[in-house]
Amino acid sequence: MTDKSETTTHFGFETVPEGEKAGRVRGVFNSVATKYDIMNDVMSGGVHRIWKDAMMDWLAPRPGQRLLDVAGGTGDIAFRFLKRAGRGHATVLDLTEPMLIEGRKRAEADRLSDSLDWVVGDAMALPFDDHSFDVYTISFGIRNVTRPQDALAEAYRVLKPGGRLMVLEFSQLPNPMMQSVYDAYSFNVIPRMGQMIAGDRDSYQYLVESIRKFPDQENFLSMIHDTGFENAKYRNLTMGVAALHSGWKL
Repeated sequence: MTDKSETTTHFGFETVPEGEKAGRVRGVFNSVATKYDIMNDVMSGGVHRIWKDAMMDWLAPRPGQRLLDVAGGTGDIAFRFLKRAGRGHATVLDLTEPMLIEGRKRAEADRLSDSLDWVVGDAMALPFDDHSFDVYTISFGIRNVTRPQDALAEAYRVLKPGGRLMVLEFSQLPNPMMQSVYDAYSFNVIPRMGQMIAGDRDSYQYLVESIRKFPDQENFLSMIHDTGFENAKYRNLTMGVAALHSGWKL
């Protein structure tokens, strides 16, 4: 029986003890790791690639920068960053080792191996010194963190003065009718795709539910401000299906 005094959080639409969430999220991504990249393409019709390119356009990586990509999984953001920067270093951190293993198998990982590190770790307790990185990114990962505000605080800690935070995450459409159409697609189609392609309906049901539980653009912007980041802004992508949030440690 769960202790009623224990702090709880959400795992999709389910309420769970905080101490259980990380393990359950790890289980989701252990399950889908080998099909994760394929499912991203199928679910979004490839649009996730455009969103990630838009992230790089706004970020404008510079030669010699050090990137920490949290919940970096199979390396999509790290590979893009290193190619745009020309030279630099990227550390990919993920809670789930099978996701990192899939990333290491990609052709880009071989070509960029001297500029890449792969680390298993927790976004809420990063295994890095203060002021270690020029850029911190997290793409479609912060909604899976037990306490997103703690992850933002850790981002602030490990960034150098002048460093930049950038978050790419699913968000909320400003038009209620469009949101209802998107929800109908998300809840009725994506879990079925997960069953057909990855053999795992439940994990994709959770991922859809986790999108609905995540704060909207303005509320998440407030969380970034509250952490201490300056010049925080966001840009909607595909009418708000996803959003990019940016902030600076000044």
